[in-house]
Amino acid sequence: MGRVAAKLNIDFVISTRDNFYDDGLTGIDDPAFEISFSKIYTAKSLQKQWYSVLGNHDYRGDVEAQLNPILQKIDPRWICQRSFIVDTEIAEFFFIDSTPFVDKYFLKPKDHKYDSRGVLPREKYLSKLLKDLEIALKDSTAKWKIVVGHHPVRSIGHHGDTKELIR
Repeated sequence: MGRVAAKLNIDFVISTRDNFYDDGLTGIDDPAFEISFSKIYTAKSLQKQWYSVLGNHDYRGDVEAQLNPILQKIDPRWICQRSFIVDTEIAEFFFIDSTPFVDKYFLKPKDHKYDSRGVLPREKYLSKLLKDLEIALKDSTAKWKIVVGHHPVRSIGHHGDTKELIR
C-alpha cells in the first residue's frame, strides 16, 4: 500500500474498511488502535490524512471510542465521524454511516451485539442522514460528487448488493 501511495503521490487516504477486527475498539485506550492503525500504516507515503467510515465490525465494539477526537491526538492522521464532507480541489466526498441502514445488524443480530448509541431511534437517525445528504449534494457546486460508505449499494462480491441502500 505504501509503494502504491508513493507512486501515485496521494494527498489523503479514504478508508471504507472495517477499521478494527473483529469487534471494534473496547475504548479510547484500546491498544488495537495503535497496533492495527498507527503501527501498520507506517510508510512515509501514508503519513497523510486518513478519512475513515465505520464498518459493521466497528459497531460490535465501542463506536464512540472510534469517533472520539482523543484518537486524533494519538495519531493526527485519524479522522472518523459518522457522516462528514471533504471538499478537495477536484471533488467533494460525502462520507456516510452506512451500517445503520443494514437491518440484520440492528433487527436480527444473530451472534453479535452492536453498539447502537447515537443511532437510535434508528428510523429517525436514517431519515436525518438521508435528508442531510440530499441537501448537501444539492447545495454542492463540485464537478465530482462522491458518496462514500462502508457498504456498497451494488456489488458482485460475496456479500452482494446492499438491499437497504438500493431501497
